[in-house]
Amino acid sequence: MRVLIFYTKSFAYTPAIQNLEDAPDPGEAKTFEDCLLACIQIEASDEEKDVRSREKKLVNHLKWALRKNKAQSIVLHSFAHLGESKATVDFTKEVFDATQKRLENAAIEVAQTPFGYFLDLKIDAPGFSLARIWAEL
Repeated sequence: MRVLIFYTKSFAYTPAIQNLEDAPDPGEAKTFEDCLLACIQIEASDEEKDVRSREKKLVNHLKWALRKNKAQSIVLHSFAHLGESKATVDFTKEVFDATQKRLENAAIEVAQTPFGYFLDLKIDAPGFSLARIWAEL
């Protein structure tokens, strides 16, 4: 799993192009303030482990990044361009949903960008230490 996190003053998306045939309706455009944008690629090798172990590793990393940036919320964004290896769509979505549930259980505000869509993005990300974090988990 690869994760690229941006601390953002503001992050907004608008659904643009559906890229998964059976993707659900993406809903309306959304904007978030003072949040972490977590661009996540679940890799094929992650499927050798169970969803719970992947979700736990990801949640721990996201909580650390939240504390370091003193942010209040997280937006999970499937970004399958951080490497060459990709997990299946079903496994990826399962990890995302489990991650969201665990974060919510810890009283953290969390959202996901529409799964199965290319999005138009607007990112206002200041430049300071730890405002951008890359990790291979």
